[in-house]
Amino acid sequence: MFPATPPSRLNELSADELAIYQQLDPEQLPKHIAIIMDGNGRWAGQRRMQRFFGHQQGAESVQYVVETASRIDLPWLTLYAFSLENNLRRPQTEVSFLMRLLRTYLVGNVKRMNDNNVRIAYIGRIADLPKEVQETMQWAAEQTARNTGTTLTLALNYGSRVEIVDAVRDALTRIAAEQNGRLSLAELLAKFSEQDLSQALYTAHMPDPDLVIRTSGEMRISNFLLWQIAYSEIYVTERFWPDFRGQHLLEAIREYQCRERRFGGLGNAPKAKSAEQEQALVR
Repeated sequence: MFPATPPSRLNELSADELAIYQQLDPEQLPKHIAIIMDGNGRWAGQRRMQRFFGHQQGAESVQYVVETASRIDLPWLTLYAFSLENNLRRPQTEVSFLMRLLRTYLVGNVKRMNDNNVRIAYIGRIADLPKEVQETMQWAAEQTARNTGTTLTLALNYGSRVEIVDAVRDALTRIAAEQNGRLSLAELLAKFSEQDLSQALYTAHMPDPDLVIRTSGEMRISNFLLWQIAYSEIYVTERFWPDFRGQHLLEAIREYQCRERRFGGLGNAPKAKSAEQEQALVR
């Protein structure tokens, strides 16, 4: 027997969300959306609040967006939550607050994740985070491991350049071990391929993102999934992350569906004319 198809949860969308969803082609929904969540501090600054309040409101936005993603059956959602550069360059008081906020978010939202069939995962240099944070992360992952809907991946202590360096080291070490260390450096490099690198990335188990969303209007990638987003569509909104909701996720998908993805090819462009056709035009 085939497994039962899970019931549709579109009826759980808000009226505004449903109005946008009805404009979409369900057969052309992205499989993987990655979001650079930006603007928490500026959101707070515009309201003459401390940055901490912006981060708290941003955590609320995460769950709203995750729930909408789960209701439209988005397979993969990756959120850039805390970069390696944040960890190294932000004031320690802010970093400590963000770590406490992460633990609070996980503890407070595991039930909602289970209710929405969401599984949580992580990418980044997790081993460098505080032990108590790692323990809470592991607990949340275990509590949601059996869910089969959206996989929510939090990029924590993450930097794409470091990820690529780690992947190259791991891939070359694996290739060398498979050959019992008999290869010269030149032979080792000759065997090294794009596929080897892709399979050694933190995201090896995921499809590459179809769509990257950046909030706050900034036109940069900020060291996020540099290898994986080579052919992703990019959508930038002026809206700060604390104001971003499920309907704005659907608006981004609507824009995505208006794009033509070519992956370096010509897409639906007219075929090139033959030499005979070109000569006929000259005549």
